[in-house]
Amino acid sequence: MLALHGNILHFLDDPAHDQASSYQYVSDGYLLIVDGRIHDISTTHPGDDWRIVDCTDRLVLPGFIDIHTHYPQTDIIASYGEQLLTWLKKYTFPTEAGFADAEIASDTAEFFLSELLRNGITAAMVFATVHAVSVDALFEAAARRDMCVLTGKVMMDRYAPDNLSDTAQSGYDDSLRLIRKWHGRGRARYAITPRFAVTSSPEQLTAAGELFRNNPGVYLQSHVAENHAEVDLVAKLFPDQRSYLDVYDTHQLLGERAVYAHCIHLDEQDRQRLAQSGAAAAFCPTSNLFLGSGLFDLDAARRHGFHVGLGADVGGGTSFGMLQTMNEGYKVAQLGRRRYSALDAYYQATLGSARALYLDQDIGSFKPGAFADVVVLDTEATPLLKRRMSRAESLEDVLFALMMLGDDRCVEATYVRGQCKHRRAAA
Repeated sequence: MLALHGNILHFLDDPAHDQASSYQYVSDGYLLIVDGRIHDISTTHPGDDWRIVDCTDRLVLPGFIDIHTHYPQTDIIASYGEQLLTWLKKYTFPTEAGFADAEIASDTAEFFLSELLRNGITAAMVFATVHAVSVDALFEAAARRDMCVLTGKVMMDRYAPDNLSDTAQSGYDDSLRLIRKWHGRGRARYAITPRFAVTSSPEQLTAAGELFRNNPGVYLQSHVAENHAEVDLVAKLFPDQRSYLDVYDTHQLLGERAVYAHCIHLDEQDRQRLAQSGAAAAFCPTSNLFLGSGLFDLDAARRHGFHVGLGADVGGGTSFGMLQTMNEGYKVAQLGRRRYSALDAYYQATLGSARALYLDQDIGSFKPGAFADVVVLDTEATPLLKRRMSRAESLEDVLFALMMLGDDRCVEATYVRGQCKHRRAAA
């Protein structure tokens, strides 16, 4: 029985609906954890039977959830910027070719997950590569940490180098074997992963749709409408489809547990269809700015009511951290003359992403029975933060300053199912 004693914050609903009732904040409270799950939040000392961890003056939040990122791109982060299609040819494809080597895949997976934990991220939806061994490596590393990871073999049978190409049949067969091996094993969840419409033939998209329909509970992840040149290319490749999103819809790739990264260049009909289908969008502000892709329309997402989670999108994204991702999200909103409050941001990084993954019974909040995935944040981790916090006038002011000025130095500890998996080194 473990009790974390600090300032406890978690979300009950989307702040866009009713800000005042969207969260619970308990100053100087106790987060009670029993057998790796949330038991309760208490305002009084739980008693001598509990092991107390002192998080006084720290912010105790549900572990952050990264809903879209690429672990094989860890080593190309911060490569000189290109637009999307050039980025793939120049950096992504040459790097991913190396993941046929199990040792490279395992070494990168270990570093990647340790980096997530160092940034307070306890669950993530992740792209692997076309190689089955890359999926095995990530799931194995996640199992050793008891982390919730959703990943899958990339499917691409055209417009890719020969050493990264499968076929519609081999992509189907390999994915099915991996689903049977990993999906639902511990906290592992399999995600069918056609990279994007450009790199999958109609036959492969049809095969991906069959996998999605015929394997209850599995996930699907892909990209849509990130970049103008990409959108134009998809239109040429699929001239009979109304839009880029309609390509996926035609192949029965929309639905609950489907997550589409970016969703920038969509029209109102596309957004309505996302909402109707139950699919989610991954808002990836850091990579969208870095690759010059465009500005996600937060107001349109709210208006249509589809799920939105936050994605760091490494390596187009330039940081693993959710604090920096929220920071860039605020700037995207500002450029689009839209509102993105601190409460909006922290909701998206926790409960919002959990809802997008249909995992909000287990992660994303401190509701009783949820897994005790927790991040402890030091709001005064740097001299500048300490000085700024001395002038903070409200909880939202604290949260906003933290997301604008904070980074991995603010992550004092990260817990997975009640076990400390990362603790910041003493200064």
